[in-house]
Amino acid sequence: MQLLVIEDNEAMAEAIQRGLIAEGFNVDVANNGLDGIWRIREFDYAAIVLDIMLPGMNGYEICRTVRSEGIQTPILMLTAKDGEYDIAEGLDLGANDYLTKPFSFVVLTARVRALLRRQASETNALVVGDLELDMVTRSCTYKDHPVELTSREYSLLEILIRHAGQPLTRGQLLNQVWGTDYAGSSNVVDVYVGYLRRKLAVDPQEPTPIETVRGVGYRLMAER
Repeated sequence: MQLLVIEDNEAMAEAIQRGLIAEGFNVDVANNGLDGIWRIREFDYAAIVLDIMLPGMNGYEICRTVRSEGIQTPILMLTAKDGEYDIAEGLDLGANDYLTKPFSFVVLTARVRALLRRQASETNALVVGDLELDMVTRSCTYKDHPVELTSREYSLLEILIRHAGQPLTRGQLLNQVWGTDYAGSSNVVDVYVGYLRRKLAVDPQEPTPIETVRGVGYRLMAER
């Protein structure tokens, strides 16, 4: 699951990144507001940890902009500004939660997980044709057959479902599922698509819903 940390204090950003990676997340970091807003628009993050006092574009402006563009990624504002009006402004602009510095990393992680659970419970399930992902139990069914998926397979299938009908490049899938810091070969995407296809081959007479788009990458057929 991919998170974004937007924090201009590089030491703090790196500490947050290391801690969240240790908790099992993939984490990108932006050290200024302009890089942060670009990443939000470019990538599909599960949640954002957003500082307020940023060079280039502050956290309030980022929050206002992404909400005005219809981006509903959960946002946890992380800042030294702890006045009640500062908190109210952040929440009014669309932030989902607020944590002040200095903070306990245990609390930060708990807040991030709470945001993700809340989002999952609101979404409940992703459904495309005969394929369904339960976002609460993280389970999968296809043509009424349960499909056992590893965490990485689930994340890959989730991205394909969220962009059903849209061709995604190997690079896009690699960034979303393995993280932008992944240094291995993009062939890992082909390997995991192969795993998914074998697990979704519940009817040998029919093709699986994951198509190869020649010269591009992969696409989930958008039957609904």
